Amino acid sequence: MKAIFKAALLASAAITATPVAAAAQATSQGPSVVDELVVTARRREESLKDVPVAVTAVTGERLAATGATDITNLQQTTPNLTVQVARGSNSTLISFIRGVGQQDPLWGFEPGVGLYVDDVYVARPQGAVLDIFDIERMEVLRGPQGTLYGRNTIGGAIKYVTAKIEGDPELKLKGQFGSYDQRDFIGSAKGMVSDTLGVGLTWASFNRDGYGTNLNTGAEHYNKEVAAARATVEFSPTPDLFFRLAGDIVTDRSNPRHGHRETPAFNSLNQPIPGGEVLPDVYDTRAGSGDHNLVESRGVSLLGEWSVSDTLTFKSISAYRAGETEGTIDFDTLPAPYLDIPARYNDHQFTQELQLLYTGDRVQAVGGLYYLNATAAGAFDTILSQANLSIATAGYVDTESWSAFADVTYAFTDALSLSLGGRYTRDEKTGRVYRQNFTGVGSPLFGNNLAVPGLLRSDFTSTDTYEKFTPRVSLSYDLNTELTAYGSYSQGFKSGGFDMRADAILTPDSRDGYDPETVDSYELGLKGYFFDRRLSLNTAAFYAQYQDQQVTLQTPVGASIASQVLNVGESHMSGVELEGAAFFTPDLSANFSVGYIKAEFDEYRALNPLTGQVEDFADSRVFQNTPEWTGAVSLTYRRDLGEMGQISFIPAASYRSSFSMFETPSILDQGSYWLYDASLVWTSPDERYRVGLHGKNLADERYRVGGYTFPGGLFANSVTAYYGPPRTVMLSLEAKF
Repeated sequence: MKAIFKAALLASAAITATPVAAAAQATSQGPSVVDELVVTARRREESLKDVPVAVTAVTGERLAATGATDITNLQQTTPNLTVQVARGSNSTLISFIRGVGQQDPLWGFEPGVGLYVDDVYVARPQGAVLDIFDIERMEVLRGPQGTLYGRNTIGGAIKYVTAKIEGDPELKLKGQFGSYDQRDFIGSAKGMVSDTLGVGLTWASFNRDGYGTNLNTGAEHYNKEVAAARATVEFSPTPDLFFRLAGDIVTDRSNPRHGHRETPAFNSLNQPIPGGEVLPDVYDTRAGSGDHNLVESRGVSLLGEWSVSDTLTFKSISAYRAGETEGTIDFDTLPAPYLDIPARYNDHQFTQELQLLYTGDRVQAVGGLYYLNATAAGAFDTILSQANLSIATAGYVDTESWSAFADVTYAFTDALSLSLGGRYTRDEKTGRVYRQNFTGVGSPLFGNNLAVPGLLRSDFTSTDTYEKFTPRVSLSYDLNTELTAYGSYSQGFKSGGFDMRADAILTPDSRDGYDPETVDSYELGLKGYFFDRRLSLNTAAFYAQYQDQQVTLQTPVGASIASQVLNVGESHMSGVELEGAAFFTPDLSANFSVGYIKAEFDEYRALNPLTGQVEDFADSRVFQNTPEWTGAVSLTYRRDLGEMGQISFIPAASYRSSFSMFETPSILDQGSYWLYDASLVWTSPDERYRVGLHGKNLADERYRVGGYTFPGGLFANSVTAYYGPPRTVMLSLEAKF
């Protein structure tokens, strides 16, 4: 029955699929149409239909209408996308696209999905769960984007795009109130203060009580306490010059997430630990490692654009970002420190990009240079109280990256065009790793100066250089003025590095680090409009080969944990993606999407701890965070109330099939589930006032989004999970002055 339903869902999407992001509009002069959407997937403004890339673009208007609160809402509407809050935090981002990503947010590890805020690359996942405010649109580029976006976009890229400042000064105030004492306030003031100068300032505060409670300390668990601000100055001294100076800061003081114990606890003598039973509420915990958490991320950027001529534009994008994290993860979720990890991170990055864009009758081109200088550092203790042992770990990774890129599109005819692109990247990395045993609960790194130094497990510095040329080619053909077909090949590259948990005693080869990984992707797509633009189409079929795949493994070994980042071998992925939006009547429209992916390991070479030999485990390993099926459908019913304004009703449902949390299946794996949402929005005739009522997860589904598995008595049989939000209802009030 399930297979029949999935087949029917895919078939219906194939018939009527259109971009979920496309803005639908009804006019009194004619029939309702799907509005054309402009994106910057190829670093220049183009119609979504003309871009030979699988792109989902969601407007800020659509996000507001559906009550979306942060970047993770993209997961419910984008095919083959996983975007979640990381284990143990409230603001660290975990992203996977088409099976490619990075679950481990430790310093030194780099994500496989690139995050960009107004074309500025955000290198670290801490503080990257961006709340949605003052936004024009969000774009999700699926598949390797190595030519134009460079390193660490082997899975794809997510772009957070804010709007340019235009028009008279305007003040916008918004409040959101809801379940668990949600209290969000957003204020935005922006506008042109002269013919050449625009100023914008936005401040936001997001607060919510916890979904659960720390039964040991009484503190809120899964709460939210985030403050954010963004300031922008735009200056156009002449029609040919444009400058934007922007700064932002996000501070997250939410309590740490300690997870929910999924199995009963027992000690090293195989005896049950009092209070170690599985709690009935998945949002509750009994963690004792503390309730302090602080994440701060801030940045400043300067964009300069010079229109040299009607055909030539020069751009410069300079940016600096920095962040700090102080927190703790209680792996055992018990009052005693059977397996506790206090940690702190800090990072900073400087990037400079130069672009030259050319637009001619037959040729469109973009080329440029990119430079990154970044440091990611941190420290943590692994506290094992039953062994009276703490393993102190600290270090840093310095990265200096240079690249040159170009992408040229040539139109042979009005219908046929060819794009050729390439990027050369050179990364130089230096990794410093320190790891040492201490007798005592906690090490001197975290204030226990009485701890007795023991075995020095790692103390080394390594340097390596990684170079790669990544090509891209695509051929586009306009079947008619409304329909475009394309085929493309692209390659993505993520450089190697050094495991910050490397244990030179358990795994001596970890001193040498791990090698780069690459993805080669082949894609066929069809985009366009039908029935006088009442229907549009955005469809892609892909096949990808994943070489030298990097996998993070953490294996309990005696009174320690062996961490390895391995190039386990090769795999392949294939699938289809269809997205849709269509008008049935001037008042009724629909958005929907379906994604299917089959991801399999061809080779997975790792150490077998039972035999002490390196073996191929391809037959027993699976892709993590990669459900085979994803789907979403929503309806929008709009009713014009004349002088009373307009009301919209938006019910929605999204589906994810079962998936694994890790490459090795475990009891933490999540079964298939549906999420049901609904929004009711009233807008005044002059669009100055808006009231929305938004319900999320209306069926109150319990579903896992992450977890840790450290079985065995020494680790208190710590198998813990993190869950997505329960049912919530939110009232939003918005006014413009």
